[in-house]
Amino acid sequence: MNKKELKKFFKEHLVPKKLYSLKGNHKNRICMESSNGGWDVYFSDNKNKVGLMHFASEKEACETMANEIKKLMQTFYGLTWRTL
Repeated sequence: MNKKELKKFFKEHLVPKKLYSLKGNHKNRICMESSNGGWDVYFSDNKNKVGLMHFASEKEACETMANEIKKLMQTFYGLTWRTL
């Protein structure tokens, strides 16, 4: 999975855009961005990177971000989808 496929996946699963950013740091969202030859996934809290995870590949970062968003969707909306 790459960023383009992840964005499509979120759209198909009706994930609100207010939960994530695929363009990097954005206040109060789960974010993903290219960084230091790899990819970072984190929660942005007033521009602080909380729970920063670094991945060597875009695929790993996308799968992790999808799983983090899945947890939010289950917690806040009671929705779930099949495992990636």
